[in-house]
Amino acid sequence: MMNQMRIIKISKVVLNIGLGKNVDRLDSAMMLAERLTGCKPVKTLATSRAKTFKVGRGRAIGVKVTMRGDKALELLKRLLRAKGNMLKKSCFDDEGNFNFGFSEYLEIPGIKYDPSIGIMGFNMSITLERAGFCIKRRKVRKTKVPHNHRILKDEAIEFMKKEFEANIV
Repeated sequence: MMNQMRIIKISKVVLNIGLGKNVDRLDSAMMLAERLTGCKPVKTLATSRAKTFKVGRGRAIGVKVTMRGDKALELLKRLLRAKGNMLKKSCFDDEGNFNFGFSEYLEIPGIKYDPSIGIMGFNMSITLERAGFCIKRRKVRKTKVPHNHRILKDEAIEFMKKEFEANIV
């Protein structure tokens, strides 16, 4: 029997559409994010000025949707199927999180081309955690997660293989 504190679970799934200079496509990005997730998206704002990209502080540079619980699992399964249940080993980081993206939303089965949206890609970021990770988010006596309790890259890969039958290349 496995220790309950060592069980890995999905904390959140974040869908992100970065626009960069194309701020005029913000409305279509909001429509796409809402169509993919069924949730209301939030604009992401620039925290600093980037003169080379002609982006000022406080300007909208993208759209994101954060999902938790059953909706997040359902979206993740659907998008992994669209990827053919294949993930690269380089998608995983050392903290137990992983990312993957789509260059076009048309790669997802069941979604048709919409001329008002155009061609647009997006990224998915998935955060994994164990029981007890709340110590890094609480307001009083916030502390770091100990090294022996953190999720390593290999553990995250094994979790994806076991739970989602993903092929890691």
